[in-house]
Amino acid sequence: MNRRTVIKMLGATIPALYLSKNSLGLSNWGKVPFKPDWSSLENYRVPDWFRDAKFGIWAHWGPQCQPERGDWYARGMYEEGSDQYKYHVEKYGHPSVFGFKDVINEWKAEKWDPEALMDLYKRTGAQYFMTLANHHDNLDLYESSHHKWNSINVGPKKDIVLGWEKAAKKRRLRFGVSVHAAHAWTWYETAQRSDKQGPLKGVPYDGKLTKADGKGKWWEGYDPQELYVQNHPLSKGSEEGHTIHRQWHWDIDTGVSIPSASYCENFKDRTLELIDKYNPDVVYFDDTALPLWPISNVGLEIAAYYYNKSMKQNKGKVDVVINGKILNEQQRKCMVWDIERGQSNKIEPEPWQTCTCIGAWHYDRRVYDNNHYKSAKTVVHMLVDVVSKNGNLLLSVPLRGDGSLDDKARKVVEGIASWMNINSESIIGTRPWHTFGEGPAQLEAPELHAQGFNEGRGKPFTSEDIRFTKKGNVLYAIIMGKLDKESVKIVSLAKGATDTKTVKKVNMLGYKGNLSFVQDHNGLVVRIPEAAPQDDIGVVLKIS
Repeated sequence: MNRRTVIKMLGATIPALYLSKNSLGLSNWGKVPFKPDWSSLENYRVPDWFRDAKFGIWAHWGPQCQPERGDWYARGMYEEGSDQYKYHVEKYGHPSVFGFKDVINEWKAEKWDPEALMDLYKRTGAQYFMTLANHHDNLDLYESSHHKWNSINVGPKKDIVLGWEKAAKKRRLRFGVSVHAAHAWTWYETAQRSDKQGPLKGVPYDGKLTKADGKGKWWEGYDPQELYVQNHPLSKGSEEGHTIHRQWHWDIDTGVSIPSASYCENFKDRTLELIDKYNPDVVYFDDTALPLWPISNVGLEIAAYYYNKSMKQNKGKVDVVINGKILNEQQRKCMVWDIERGQSNKIEPEPWQTCTCIGAWHYDRRVYDNNHYKSAKTVVHMLVDVVSKNGNLLLSVPLRGDGSLDDKARKVVEGIASWMNINSESIIGTRPWHTFGEGPAQLEAPELHAQGFNEGRGKPFTSEDIRFTKKGNVLYAIIMGKLDKESVKIVSLAKGATDTKTVKKVNMLGYKGNLSFVQDHNGLVVRIPEAAPQDDIGVVLKIS
């Protein structure tokens, strides 16, 4: 079904396809380079700062971290019989009485110290920092004049985005915001349910409460429907929890419930205000392509506005980035492709990004208790592999509900910082070589499906695996593990091999002095001195 047919069927729920300059707030800007359509957005070029950055830290932190029971809590707590439902009933009470709005009220972020955390993140060599601006739970973590359910009015009574922004920019880190709230319409549909068995069978959860129901409650004066947005029919198959994944694309053929025009416009107003107030360098959308596409044009409108605003502020140059998921080839020219918990198996022609977390997206105490965080070694190996393929790594570091960083997560971050303190020049500001690497791991690299989710499925890296980056006339060969031999052989640097020149000098980052080597038609063999530092994560050869 083509877009024109979809628009005709949906009628009034679709905002206008093309807007005037006034409707984009651009009436005084003169010529408008970007229009809200894909062909216009193809003129976008990724700014050099993002190409150079390579590594970012993400605070995927909000009220769903308060229960410390993992990701998508605000949805899972309404799924009868699920782990999160059982946990919620035991900890807080039945969701007909204590809903997610009440979890928000419990969230105070009393130990959150963005300044101290940013000092730590800066030491990792990260070049940009991203904060959650809102999640599918639909709470804005910033001062919003278009959405009363925000962290200034409820919960911590703090401007979370502002706190992170000030701390990041003070340390000259580029600043980003991630926006996930476009899907609240369908994501919260579980809150319309009721138990199918037990003593409270048939008693509705709190998903359809109204403003009038708040009289005498802590939330008096607030309309739960502005948060839950559930005054609409359920999507087809909504009673089956997995259906939402098939309906993530807003394809009407899947039976997804179509958001109202007012919902779409409110999302746009909230997002434009976020952009105008906090001037982010990156906006990450947790959506297929752009928010609410193709049933609404507001995602395209936001993108055009954001790029045009940046051009006005930067003398005709777009200096900002939009991240989107599951992009076709045209859309990958319009923004930066983000792969969730996974990575490409080749050098991509356009810069891209992997986003992942050392634990669960929202804090899960069980990950801590069971020692299931990614190690610093795993993270660095992922970073190196991604960078060798023209990508960036955005790493989420879980924070507890109170805003504190636990000791095990801190150890991982410190480990990354230790390695980057010596080897960051092989990462930051580099570009891919003609081949990303060599070694056995790439022979068993897992396929990439949908938006990602192929991490950890391949063969672990060892010192037999090498990844390459370059900077000017310098080539970096990053050995992915602890060296257990007196020499390293790099087949890709054999005389006569593609794009290979005569090697004149080899150094090891963190070790003073030149290394001896032999280059012939079989490869480059570099002798490793006994006095050279041995790092379990890996060592970097700097080849001139």
